[in-house]
Amino acid sequence: MKQPRRVIAITGAGGALGSALSRQLAGEADTDLVLSDISRSSLQETLDALRAPDATAPGARVEDLTADVSDAAQVQAVADRAVERFGRLDVMISNAGVLNPNGRIHNLSTDDWQRAFQVNVLGAVNAIRAAVGVMRPQKSGSVILTASVAGLTAWSHSAPYCATKAAVIHLTKVAGLEYARDGIRVNCVCPGTFLSSIHHGLPEDALDAIAAKHPLGLGDADDLVGAYSYLAGRASRWTTGSAIVVDGGYSAR
Repeated sequence: MKQPRRVIAITGAGGALGSALSRQLAGEADTDLVLSDISRSSLQETLDALRAPDATAPGARVEDLTADVSDAAQVQAVADRAVERFGRLDVMISNAGVLNPNGRIHNLSTDDWQRAFQVNVLGAVNAIRAAVGVMRPQKSGSVILTASVAGLTAWSHSAPYCATKAAVIHLTKVAGLEYARDGIRVNCVCPGTFLSSIHHGLPEDALDAIAAKHPLGLGDADDLVGAYSYLAGRASRWTTGSAIVVDGGYSAR
């Protein structure tokens, strides 16, 4: 019997990784997308890229809306749009995140810490809550969170980011256990440093110093999409509670 079309929602679809994920998954067969981002202009760039010739698989449909992942209602609206437009939600990719200002713990403000937790941790929680509300009745689904090797290693002057990404990794493990009997898999991807807009304007020697910490050198967003594609597909049906590291060897040093 022919499988139904797969419906994938992505938050943070306007950044470098979100855009690469959107392009990859839109090009896979029998896939429809619901894309969201807090920035309308960034999201529009992703949508424009999907309009290029051969950018999407035949018949692919794309819905879009702006959403702040720290607001549970706005994340719920992403899941609701999937159901309203396509009748189901098979994969939720929680990809929105923020970095903290560079500084030691005592120099970072309460606002810096709260913003990191609201987006990086509560954003992931909101994605899980919205997704399982749809997926439990289906008795199937995959939730993919974006963590970081910063959650596995220590980065000086980045305590809020490291702490929140470590929380996302452990949240993945707990959620993987809690929803396994519902047929829902929960996993996360831990990227190393990859080139994105936050690196624009950095001097060459700064980029060289970052690259030197990665045995395979700096990657780019396209180097990460394979892990998400695996977790979004049937090949990963026996994978849950896992943190898949894609970091050019950074964490192996």
